[in-house]
Amino acid sequence: MLSLFVDFTSLFLASLLVGAMFCVWLFLNPAHLNASHYLILQQQGIRTLHPALPLLGAITIAFTFASAFIARQNQPRMALLIAAAIFFIISGVITSTVNMPINRQVIHWTSSAPPDNWTEFRDRWWRWHRLRAASGAIGIALLIIATLARNVDPVRTLASLRSCRPLITAVMQVMSLLL
Repeated sequence: MLSLFVDFTSLFLASLLVGAMFCVWLFLNPAHLNASHYLILQQQGIRTLHPALPLLGAITIAFTFASAFIARQNQPRMALLIAAAIFFIISGVITSTVNMPINRQVIHWTSSAPPDNWTEFRDRWWRWHRLRAASGAIGIALLIIATLARNVDPVRTLASLRSCRPLITAVMQVMSLLL
């Protein structure tokens, strides 16, 4: 029962986290936005998402590692869960080392008078957001595959993973389109 609770919680939290990344990708896409509109959206995103998402990411990573620990008897499943956690960590590192430092500057700008180089900040933030969103999407894809392999013996898990190769390839191709 503990295993089911931890797996469910990990998948639920990861869905919220990656769903938020995807929504940001949809509504903060800078294409066709002038400086004023972009800054208003970006600053609103910073104010609303910053308080919740770092903690959500940390808890998601912790539950994903807990799932991996519980799944240690099934090595292929445990490896998928560890890989998922690593991709969530990559998203977190990108967030904390690139996106959040930019956010700390952008939050103080005024939409009526952005700095002359605002597009450099916007483009850098966007480039790294696409990468963290792709990393999060890969993480949740691996988490879903691991969850589907939950009650399968390790030998069948490996066989199932081999049969998932076309799916994994398709997911990777879709992710490359996002970048």
